[in-house]
Amino acid sequence: MTLTATAPPRSAGTAKPGRPRKSIWSYWRFYLALSPFYILFAVFGLYPLASTILLAFQKWDGLGPRQFVGLQNFSFLLEDSTFWLSLWNTVVLFVMSTVPTLAIALTLAVMLNSAIRFKGIYRVAYFIPNITSLVAAAIFFAAIFSTNFGLINSGLRALGLPTEDWLGQPWGIKIAVSAMIVWQWTGYNTIIYLAGLQAIPTEQYEAAKVDGAGPLRTFFSITLPQLRPVVLFTVIMSTIGGLQTFTEPQVMVGETGGADQSGLTTVLYFYNTAFRANDYGYAGAIAISIFLLVLLFTAINWRLLRGRSSE
Repeated sequence: MTLTATAPPRSAGTAKPGRPRKSIWSYWRFYLALSPFYILFAVFGLYPLASTILLAFQKWDGLGPRQFVGLQNFSFLLEDSTFWLSLWNTVVLFVMSTVPTLAIALTLAVMLNSAIRFKGIYRVAYFIPNITSLVAAAIFFAAIFSTNFGLINSGLRALGLPTEDWLGQPWGIKIAVSAMIVWQWTGYNTIIYLAGLQAIPTEQYEAAKVDGAGPLRTFFSITLPQLRPVVLFTVIMSTIGGLQTFTEPQVMVGETGGADQSGLTTVLYFYNTAFRANDYGYAGAIAISIFLLVLLFTAINWRLLRGRSSE
């Protein structure tokens, strides 16, 4: 009689034989290589964020001792008419600049994608405004919209039309600031849209052409649905940047925001509160409100575009 030996069943908690597990300290070289990023992020990101949140519940002039005031800064924020005016200006400038920027950028990207020659030259030309100094560009646009010697009013005089005091009236300031933002960011978004267009398979366009679809039908049935993730990215990035507008109105119309404070954005109001009024606690509350505003608009844009994409 032959007996066959069988191995005992392996318990569920028994590990498979193999290479021994390394300790977390055995990867110290990799952590050391990654450490500069996390150290810089902790120093210039996490610490200022935590300090701002703490300041929002305190009263401090930058020199004397800090005094804890609880929610007093936030309660004053809700009653501050200047804050609500700056918030309104920020939202209006965001809409006036973002919508034309993305619309023009998408149009230019479609045209550039269909171009045969000089694509590289066009790309460089479109991207140059994005790498131009903000201060220099703001000074240049302030000269263009100048009342006496500005290029816009010179053109209106040549056409026999009445001139405008662009930087001396509320909506003129908004138009001037929005025009500069559109000029600066159109090329950047054009390059992004162009990259998305070049990733769309050409077979889809060929099939649509065989089916008799025209350019307009092809754009709305093929191009726009395929570009939806790219559009979502540009909308979110434009939202984050547009709601933090600061340099353009500060250089063009001054720190007070110009006529009727129509150029006073929320970030500019934060700057004045912190570095001119030396009220760092209230400035911290304004900074938190800007952060929440950006999160709110980003979530709305994400929900709208992602919802349409799922449909």
